[in-house]
Amino acid sequence: MGDVVVTEFISLDGVIEDPGGSEGSVLGAWSFQFNRGEDGDRFKLDELASAEAQLLGRITYDGFAASWPKMRDTTGEFGVKMNDMPKYVVSTTLSDAEASWENSTVIRDDVPGSVARLKQQVKGDILIAGSATLARSLLTEGLVDRVNLMLFPVVLGTGKRLFAEALPRAMFELTEMKPVGPDGVVVLTYQAKR
Repeated sequence: MGDVVVTEFISLDGVIEDPGGSEGSVLGAWSFQFNRGEDGDRFKLDELASAEAQLLGRITYDGFAASWPKMRDTTGEFGVKMNDMPKYVVSTTLSDAEASWENSTVIRDDVPGSVARLKQQVKGDILIAGSATLARSLLTEGLVDRVNLMLFPVVLGTGKRLFAEALPRAMFELTEMKPVGPDGVVVLTYQAKR
């Protein structure tokens, strides 16, 4: 059975919006102001290597689909894995995900049920990067098994937050805390307590 893993680049004030700049927001590319070092890069590679599938919201999916196919051959094993692994996008408006990015499938209805079935089908992790609305809905449903946060030492003041108001109470256990790179970036890993 697979684990649903929410992975986020997050600011000190909890903002996860547009860390890479693909959404074109005024906050865009804020994470690129920091050096996460070799340890940070290794963490992201190991995280992706342990995943069997990606589950994405429509906005994150569109940004990834516009970028990653072009980077297949320029980002080594990371780019190959990003493009080759199965991807599931939650959307009620996208008709043909495969046309945008290879190995992509649309989930339109019964998202919690679809995710629960996907967890039963896969052996590795199901990685949710970005996708604030999707991540919050799966946290609400109790379907998130682990949260990986790469915490950047910046206060952005505005933007989408992972832990917005109205989320139900949930308990997590800190299983890893590791500073990475020279700029004060920290990786925090939390396991859901059930």
